[in-house]
Amino acid sequence: MAPPLRAVRAVVLDTDGVLTDSARTHAAAWKLAFDGYLRERPPRDPAQRGPFDPVGEYREHVDGRPRLDGASAFLASRGVHLPTGTPQDPPGTDTVWAVAARKEQAFTRALREQGVDTWPGTVRLLRVLERERVPRAAVSASRHAGQVLAAAGVRELLPVLVDGDEAARLALPGKPDPALFLEAAHRLGVPPNDTAVVEDALAGVEAGRRGGFGLVVGVDRGPDPSGAAGLRAHGADLVVDDLSRLVVREG
Repeated sequence: MAPPLRAVRAVVLDTDGVLTDSARTHAAAWKLAFDGYLRERPPRDPAQRGPFDPVGEYREHVDGRPRLDGASAFLASRGVHLPTGTPQDPPGTDTVWAVAARKEQAFTRALREQGVDTWPGTVRLLRVLERERVPRAAVSASRHAGQVLAAAGVRELLPVLVDGDEAARLALPGKPDPALFLEAAHRLGVPPNDTAVVEDALAGVEAGRRGGFGLVVGVDRGPDPSGAAGLRAHGADLVVDDLSRLVVREG
């Protein structure tokens, strides 16, 4: 392991964008849902009617957050305030649950038809952590996390998973609250100040900092240097473009 990881005793990793290349699939599904809403129920202000940006707006409002929080945050940024509704609301535009249901429908279809990829550097790091017997966990605000990790072929490398289903069962607040990460560290039996958090979302990095974790690693795979700067501004101790950076080459 690289020197920063040798200073901690456990590692907790976010799922979408860190362990798997599924953040783009989530962003594309949100774009379908949000653009459908904006097309069918255009805001009064013409300046607010443009299509959803699956890079900038996804990162600012949606990435790393529970789906209802993300949907509400983006719609509010366009001057739209919908009633929350209920989980039984069908995909549509009348409530936040309905917009989120349209996203879930699109994501599930994409996952079934396209699968999900991971990065060689991710698998390399996980295997080094396994070999070194470092306790490790995955966290995600998504209820699909277990399915995504299994499809990517890395579920067996992550003994602990705290996902959206567990968050709902335990009434854990979403990021930037550190509750998901704290629950994962608790299940690993390692205190937060001896645990590293690895995140690609601004809200997730902020959660790691708020939770008092010993190391907060930001992952920025984009070409824009402002992404790395944003991660540092929200609390990342260091930023890498690939998880292989956390592994020292043998020899």
